[in-house]
Amino acid sequence: MYRRIFLFASALALAPVFAPATIAKPPSGQVHEKGMVSSADPRATEAGLEMLRRGGSATDAAIATMLALTVVEPQSSGIGGGGFYVTADARGRVETIDGRETAPAAAHPKWFYKDGKVLSFREAVPGGTSVGVPGNIALAAKAHRRHGKLKWSALFRPAIRLAREGWTITPRTRQFLDFAKGSAAFTPAGMAMFYGADGKPLPAGTRVTNPDLAKTMEMLARKGARGFYTGANAKAIVGAVTTAARNPSPMTLKDVASYKAKDRSPLCGQYREYRVCGMAPPSSGETTVFAVLKQLERFDLKALGPDSPTAWHLIAESMRLAYADRAKYLGDADFVKVPVAGLIDAQYLASRSALIDPTRSLGLVTAGSPPGSEKLARAEGASGPEHGTSHFVAVDRRGHAVTYTSTVESAFGSGLMAGGYYLNNELTDFDMVPERDGKPAANRVEGGKRPRSSMAPTLVYGPDGKLRLAIGAAGGTTIPAQVAKSIIAVLDWGMSAQDAIAQPLIFAPEGPAVFVESGTRLEGMIPALKALGHADVRTRPGGKANAIEVVGGTLRGGADPRSDGVAAAE
Repeated sequence: MYRRIFLFASALALAPVFAPATIAKPPSGQVHEKGMVSSADPRATEAGLEMLRRGGSATDAAIATMLALTVVEPQSSGIGGGGFYVTADARGRVETIDGRETAPAAAHPKWFYKDGKVLSFREAVPGGTSVGVPGNIALAAKAHRRHGKLKWSALFRPAIRLAREGWTITPRTRQFLDFAKGSAAFTPAGMAMFYGADGKPLPAGTRVTNPDLAKTMEMLARKGARGFYTGANAKAIVGAVTTAARNPSPMTLKDVASYKAKDRSPLCGQYREYRVCGMAPPSSGETTVFAVLKQLERFDLKALGPDSPTAWHLIAESMRLAYADRAKYLGDADFVKVPVAGLIDAQYLASRSALIDPTRSLGLVTAGSPPGSEKLARAEGASGPEHGTSHFVAVDRRGHAVTYTSTVESAFGSGLMAGGYYLNNELTDFDMVPERDGKPAANRVEGGKRPRSSMAPTLVYGPDGKLRLAIGAAGGTTIPAQVAKSIIAVLDWGMSAQDAIAQPLIFAPEGPAVFVESGTRLEGMIPALKALGHADVRTRPGGKANAIEVVGGTLRGGADPRSDGVAAAE
């Protein structure tokens, strides 16, 4: 999903403070009295807790949560989409799995062109062209083989129960049914499930069922991942995509059957005395989160505090620089050279940080030249807001942690359905214009390629090497901004994870505009931000994040008050 004026004017507070990084000590492991789950819906949180109560692992809980979200939050995520999974054991050994969707083999750089002209984002989303081969089930199966403790079939029970016995439409889902009717009701099945005979969305509180999805889940519980990528389900996906009423696409059964979730080396770096870990490309999330943090390391954010416009100005400036690099360099590293090591190089980020002036905005910025970079052109893609994403976190009694972001991209994805679930529109995360100044864009469309993602599931470890925070967010390109803001609030401002997530959002992509969350104290800081040189300050909604932190060996949950989210212990 989407995305007092108190000026601290002390010269001391504005002076750069260089904080040397402390290398984490080898951890001794953690054991907790109870496990915990945080997700965007209480029914999904309960599904995860059910696994923990039965002796399941954090991975079991995370998978059950993802499956339940397919039922109760269909506008945001599910088995028709993909995700990124980051996990670590009690000793802080991090693994990551890439379940990002792939383009059909027939896809090409001008995939989103019609009659020689590029489609708008709104034109490209509905129907088959935007659908990538879903990755969540392959991701879940790989993760379960390694870290699951319960039987695979047991993970599906809560989702099957919800789909067959019914769940109630929340006020939040009702709002999505209103504004996203074009996608939610794109197929007769979606129309029949969520809308009345008068064509209006069913009211909040209405109990609905999804027997087709229950059947699909029962089949997957029996057959495993092969039941998704072959046989009747694969035929249903291909049939929906190739015969779509709008933008039909030449996806094949081979495209579906050949999908593989991929192991990626985790991306880790040091922020102050903390170790921050997450996904490597095709995620642009962690490189961007880490750059935002590292570029701020020389400033005393603790002294400035969360009520200082200068603090938010510094965060915005760091975002501008990080997002400029994101736009130019990030893509699927299986297809293009991505200078990952250079993008998180401490010396390079120090040089970028040196551009930040505490007293004046940079305005429009350009990408830097990290070590190992090539001169890749930046193409202006249709990076419209992602309304369809969900994040969830699980930590079990053994101290194993999972942070997992799952998505169908826009609200209700492409609008197409197969087997009772919505299919994603992730391919619109590619740059629709494949070239700029005659050079190929890193994130251009190619057959079998995974589109760049903003998802940033993140684990943070303290100086003792033990888990401090597991966090992630939904909200398209604002995801790295939400995660970085929340990490700053926990580590620099001493807030709880819950209070950190609730902090207002500032979002500053590489363009000249700065976006502040409407109805928050940041809106009141607009005059101060303008006085610091931010000429174009606009308001926008906030985000949707979830987290679990560890304080003194105790788990504490955080769930975004902007959502229906709940964090709970078993």
